Formats: sequence, C-alpha cells, structure tokens
Amino acid sequence: MLHARNCHLDLPSGTVDYIRFGTGPKALVMLPGVGDGLKTVSGMAFPFALLYHVLAKDFTVYVFSRRRELPPGMTTREMAEDLNTALEQLGLRESALVGVSMGGMIAQWLAIDHPDKVSKLVLAVTLSRPNPTVQDVIARWIRMAECGDYKGIMLDTAERSYSERYLKKMRLEYRLLGNVGRPKSFDRFKTQAASCLTHDAFALLDQIKCPALVIGGKEDRIVTGQASEEIADRIPDCRLIMYDGLGHGLYEEAPDFFRHVSDFCR
Repeated sequence: MLHARNCHLDLPSGTVDYIRFGTGPKALVMLPGVGDGLKTVSGMAFPFALLYHVLAKDFTVYVFSRRRELPPGMTTREMAEDLNTALEQLGLRESALVGVSMGGMIAQWLAIDHPDKVSKLVLAVTLSRPNPTVQDVIARWIRMAECGDYKGIMLDTAERSYSERYLKKMRLEYRLLGNVGRPKSFDRFKTQAASCLTHDAFALLDQIKCPALVIGGKEDRIVTGQASEEIADRIPDCRLIMYDGLGHGLYEEAPDFFRHVSDFCR
C-alpha cells in the first residue's frame, strides 16, 4: 500500500542510495542527518514508509543518502551538488525539501544554488554556521570514530538528543543493541561529521526565496536552539516553530512534528 522501494542512482561522482514511498501527487525530498555516515538508507524503504506513513498519502517521498564513497574534505555544498544531479536524473523539480540536522545544511545549499529544485523548504534541528556546542560534539564523535567506538557514538548521540523522559525508555535498548549496525569503516562518517564543522551558509540565507519553515528544540544540545532561531531570522518571511523541553531528537519525540511538515509542504 505504501509502494516502498529501495533504489540507487549511478552519478558521475559515484553511487547514491535512496528510497521511495507514498502515492501522493507532490514530491517530497528528505535528507537525513550525520548518522547517514554510518549506514545509508539502502534496504530501509519499508521501515521508513511505516515510520513516516503520515506523509505517504499526500506525497511521493524520496529519502536520499549521500553517495556511498565520500572523499575526505568533501563539503556540504559539494554534497548538495550530488543531490542536484540526482534530482536532475529523476526529473524532480520544485519538490518540497525537508532537511534534518546535517541534511538541513545540505538543503540550505540546494535552495541557494538551485532554487528551481525547491518549492518549499523545511529545516529541522540544523544550523547555518558552526558554533562552540557543535564543534565540541562533532570533535568528540570524530575521536570516537577514529577509535572504532560505534557504541560510544550511538550512546552519546542519544544522551544529547532526547529528553530525560524519553531516555528512560531508550537507554536499555541502546545498551543492549551494542554494536548492531556497526559499519566496516568509519571513513564515510568522519567525512560527513567534518563537513558540519566547515558548513557556513549564514551570509547567503537571505537568497532563499521559497517559503521556508524552521523547526528547532530549545534544549538542543548538539546544534543549539539558537542556531534554528538565527536561520529563521535570516531567511525572508520564514516561519519558526520552537519546541519547549525538546532537543535534537524532537522529530522522534514530538507527536505533531510530521503534521507540521505535511501541512506546510501541502
């Protein structure tokens, strides 16, 4: 019923995994966060379709990973160029674009450099330029990756992302999972994490002309809530939703998150 499919594209720069689900007349493109560096969306079409089924009626949803092989030093702007090439191959123009965390950084560049691809823009728990909080967090994750500490990355991410109420339910699960999903190499993750530290689209945000919605959490301990507020201040006529008591994982905790996304993108 959800028409979930696992797909890939062979771009000149390399292979990109993506999934597709839903039957709606409008295209909605989603970009995940830095966790994509640990595992692409390959094979995840049906779980994603179930998780985001609220979008499947009104949209045909595409979720894009970054390409499978990423050279060291690759920037978020270069990753946006890969995405633009993928959208060109699929004939997707004027899509609603939803970027979460690092995905929001890539989404900013696509909206700036290729405005014909974006009809509506949603930027969730992301930033437009580095700040001390994200610099400390990313540096910690990179050190863990260099040591092969997959469990440490997962636990630290969870502790920084969720409310204490949510964590009480999740801590045991995360500890039991251990190394499930551990990648063979952490190079792809390190490249994506490092690109967050060089991302700086702040001065060009006023070039985004499509309708935009920024969603942030006031207790965000990865990118900060202030990062969402300053993005909304820079994009003309931008709408801002800030959640009290929630942080970086609000898209999993807030029951109305995807209703806001769906209503705005429709």
